[in-house]
Amino acid sequence: MKFTKPALIIMAAAITACADKAEKSVDITDTPPPVADCVFQNQQAAPGWICDEPVPGLDIQAVGIAEKSQARHGYMKDMAKAAALGHLAEQFKVKVGKMVKQYIGTTGIGSSETVDAAANSTIKTISSKTLEGVKIYKTWIGPEGRMYVLAGMDTLTTKALVETAVKTSLNNDQALWQEFKAQKSHDEMAAGIAAMED
Repeated sequence: MKFTKPALIIMAAAITACADKAEKSVDITDTPPPVADCVFQNQQAAPGWICDEPVPGLDIQAVGIAEKSQARHGYMKDMAKAAALGHLAEQFKVKVGKMVKQYIGTTGIGSSETVDAAANSTIKTISSKTLEGVKIYKTWIGPEGRMYVLAGMDTLTTKALVETAVKTSLNNDQALWQEFKAQKSHDEMAAGIAAMED
């Protein structure tokens, strides 16, 4: 019995020592720090919209960037806004083209060449004037001095601008649209295309 107590004490000490080592092998400081989803060029965290993360409430959005300039703050904002509107116009053209093709394709009227021609005709009507409903939602100056601008359109604005683009195309290129016009009026067609989901 004299050996039992010391043996139990030694075993308990050994188990405790092993348990301490097991806990020490898992060190929280060894895990890497979390990485931001969106960062500036210097790796500093940036707002998600700068990396084209979707902004709730916007159907189409684009970011424009202006390099740091000795000119006034307003100049940088104008340059970033112009870049954002250019990107937004390209996205809008793609969206409208898809919507026109999808709508006309579902009617079963016309060949694929006619459908493509109608989509291209509509896209050609889109200009900076077409995008008058676009708003600037956010601006940000990054740590490197660049200005970032978020431009966008909500769903209602997008639908209204699609209808306007289609109606303009219908009026400008009547011969092309004549084949489809027999089925529906200009207003019905424009509203139908604007209601399409891409």
